[in-house]
Amino acid sequence: MTTIEIIHIVLPVLLVASAIVAVLFKDLIASAIALAVMSLLLSLEFYILQAPDVAIAEAGIGACITTAIIVLAIRSTKRMEGEA
Repeated sequence: MTTIEIIHIVLPVLLVASAIVAVLFKDLIASAIALAVMSLLLSLEFYILQAPDVAIAEAGIGACITTAIIVLAIRSTKRMEGEA
């Protein structure tokens, strides 16, 4: 097996693992960071599949802008566990 074939096996496993971790985290910021990691791994997979334009778009929009919007939305809300 070549290095590229190993990477094509490892990256999807890491993608699924980071998605599962994002769902299992109780902390919303940690979940947002896990989703950003998943998006970066996906952009790496696109780059390896020789689609650099899609990889750049995924890294820029998926990892950076979307994560920033999610974090800002989380920061602008308040906790309600103690109320009720």
